[in-house]
Amino acid sequence: MKTAVISVVAIALTGYVAIMGMLYFFQPRMVFVPTQGGGADPSHIGLAFETVWLETEDAERLHGWFIANPEPATRTVLFLHGNAGNISHRLDTVRLLLGLGLNVFIIDYRGYGLSSGVPSELAIELDALAAWQYLVHTRGIAASRIVVHGRSLGGAIALGLITQVTPAALIVESTFTSIPDMAAELYPWLPVRWLARIHYPNRERIAARTCPVLIAHSEGDRLVPFAHGQALYAAAAEPKMFLRMRGGHNEGFLDTGEAYVLALRRFIDTHVAE
Repeated sequence: MKTAVISVVAIALTGYVAIMGMLYFFQPRMVFVPTQGGGADPSHIGLAFETVWLETEDAERLHGWFIANPEPATRTVLFLHGNAGNISHRLDTVRLLLGLGLNVFIIDYRGYGLSSGVPSELAIELDALAAWQYLVHTRGIAASRIVVHGRSLGGAIALGLITQVTPAALIVESTFTSIPDMAAELYPWLPVRWLARIHYPNRERIAARTCPVLIAHSEGDRLVPFAHGQALYAAAAEPKMFLRMRGGHNEGFLDTGEAYVLALRRFIDTHVAE
């Protein structure tokens, strides 16, 4: 009997250690879920656009689109998408942002879509910086007329970007307080904070930012709980605004409908120069 108990314990411990090892080594695959290759582009929804190729500081080649507003616009949004898919899956967002009277610049991070390379926490920060530098240095757009808008993982990438640059305004949508915080909720029985290789310290970064911020989160978000959005808002200093969305993690901006559009319009009109 004693031997059997010892065997069961040994098997359980072995399994526990194996799970920790998998969580440690496979973190990048859990956080970054790219779809490679092309897909639909803005012409599929009747929009003219420019294909943009960027080179990062570490010589990766990124693919993106610059969509000038059909009505001449002086304000531009840099949109940073979430952890899955690629820019071909964001045409609804492009159309909505154009409807706010903005030009839209959207890129695929390394390893996503047609972009080269392999995604990682630090590397994608270089990608966001390359996109910013393109807007400011290549297109000559003043920082006072640029909104940085990140959704889900893109919100974390946006918060990393504003540690280096200062846009006119920041929108953080459906974003978590940190990867270790998320992991601790998903795996409370594992020492995930010790195992974390990817961090995204969003709560600390949002507290240190210097530009106005709009934080949007849905009460129906089952992937990133609503409490994360509330915690980010609590950590942020003024000027700040909170938008309570409805619907799921990926559809909240659509399900919230006109209230989403009006909130973004009010925020942008208040804080971004024309």
